Amino acid sequence: MGEETYEIYAIKYAQHERRARDNFIGGDIHDGPMAMDYFIWVIRNAARTIVVDTGFDQAMAEKRVRKIVHPVEEGLAQLGIAADAVENVILTHLHYDHAGNHHLFPNARYHVQEREMQFCTGRCMCHPEVNHPYAVEDVKKMIDRLFEGHLVFRDPEDTYAPGITMHRVGGHSDGLQILRVRTARGWVVLASDAAHYFGHLEQRLAYPVVFNMGDMFDGYARVKELADSKHHIIPGHDPKVLALYPPASPETAGWIARVDLPPHETRED
Repeated sequence: MGEETYEIYAIKYAQHERRARDNFIGGDIHDGPMAMDYFIWVIRNAARTIVVDTGFDQAMAEKRVRKIVHPVEEGLAQLGIAADAVENVILTHLHYDHAGNHHLFPNARYHVQEREMQFCTGRCMCHPEVNHPYAVEDVKKMIDRLFEGHLVFRDPEDTYAPGITMHRVGGHSDGLQILRVRTARGWVVLASDAAHYFGHLEQRLAYPVVFNMGDMFDGYARVKELADSKHHIIPGHDPKVLALYPPASPETAGWIARVDLPPHETRED
């Protein structure tokens, strides 16, 4: 009664054509095409608007051989959001596909797990096998924001606002955080890269970019624990999200989905 609830939008900004074998470690995977979608998210109600993750720009897309389908600012504009008016951005972690587009949000405060900043500026970055998902320009920019007073460190279990909680799970990166958001249909979890695809949770297989395998599997359990049901979990890169959930408007079908609303159909595990 009187509890805050939110709308949640998943905005696809890029994609990468790849195969199933590129997305799982182990298991009986039937190899075939398994594209990866790249999303940012918007959480909003009458009181506040929060952007979750900031994606990458065209220069990074060319460097990493990805395809921009709708620049991030275009997706935000479709929702009536001017990037330079955004006051708060939550970064789930600082990998290149979640923490770029530095020019877009000049007036925002960035909310990051302290452990993620320690990780991506610490000794583990001496290893190319660990540092390759980070873009050095993104890490440098976060240090700039720290000294400019635009960076907010969050605790492993934290409350951002009524109806929005933040949870460090690690695994994929050491400071990866997920978000639990109260919606009209219940508690929805934005899993980000705690689970790239629905299949990671359903088959209990790891994604190949992993820092701590134990934390990754513990993260799967935490995602399920926090969500009201398996139908309240939104993975970070699965194209099925856009097929399962209604579009924000007819013009944004296959591009921007309302994941606070019930899915068109439920999945069988």
